[in-house]
Amino acid sequence: MVELLLDSAIRFWVFMPIVVITFFVGMLRHYISIITAGDKPVDKQQLADSQALIRTRILRENGKYIPKEGFVMRKHFFVNEENGYLTKQQGRQQPMRNPITDPTMMTEMLKNNISNMVPMIVIGGVINWAFSGFLCTKVPFPLTYRFKPMLQRGVELATLDASWLSSVSWYAINIFGQRGVNNLLLGENNAADQTKMMQDQMNMAAVSMPQDSSKAFKAEREGLLVVDHQWAFKNIENDVISQRPYFRSR
Repeated sequence: MVELLLDSAIRFWVFMPIVVITFFVGMLRHYISIITAGDKPVDKQQLADSQALIRTRILRENGKYIPKEGFVMRKHFFVNEENGYLTKQQGRQQPMRNPITDPTMMTEMLKNNISNMVPMIVIGGVINWAFSGFLCTKVPFPLTYRFKPMLQRGVELATLDASWLSSVSWYAINIFGQRGVNNLLLGENNAADQTKMMQDQMNMAAVSMPQDSSKAFKAEREGLLVVDHQWAFKNIENDVISQRPYFRSR
C-alpha cells in the first residue's frame, strides 16, 4: 500500500482551525446557556421532605451523642403512631405532575435544545462545507476496515488505510474529546459538555416520572424505629481520667 504524505498547510488550515472552532463554539454555548437560564422555582414541599429525611438520618447516625431524653423526644416526633411526621407523610398521596403541560419545564427544554442542538448543527454544516474531503491526521496504530465509516467521513476511498482520519471525523472527535479542557476552564457542570447533554436527554423520561416520596418516608420510619439509644458519653469521665498520664508525659 502506498504511503501518503500530507501537505504541511493542512495542519494550519484544517487541523488547528477545527480544534479552535470547536473549542470557542463550546464556550459560546456555555455562556449563552448561562444568560438564557432562568431561576428555577423551588418546590417547598419537596424541600421540606428532603430536609426531614436528612434530619431523621442524622438522628439515626448521631443520636448517641445527645441525651436519651432528647433522642426519645425527637424519635417520638418522627415515628409516633398517631401524629408522627413520618407516619403522616408516608400515607400522603403524591400529586401527579405532567412535565409536558408545565410551561416552565417546556421553556427550559426549548432553551436547552436551542442552545445545544442549533450551534452543533450549524457548525457541523460549516465544517462539512469548508473542510470536507481533507485528510488531517493519522492514528499511530493500525485499525481494521470496520473503522473506515467512522474515521473517514467525507473521504470515500476504498483503498485508503483505515488509520487515516478525515476532517469531518476529526470535528466529531473534538466535540466529545475536549471535555477535559472544558471542565478545566469552565468548571464541571458546563454547557459545553456534549456528553452531559446526551445523558440529560436520555434521562428525560426518568425525570418526567414523579418521585414517590412515601416509600422513602416509610423506609426511614422503619429504620428509625429499630434504633435504640446508646449513650456515647456514658463513661466519658473515666476515659478522660485514664488519659491524664498520657497528656502529662507529653
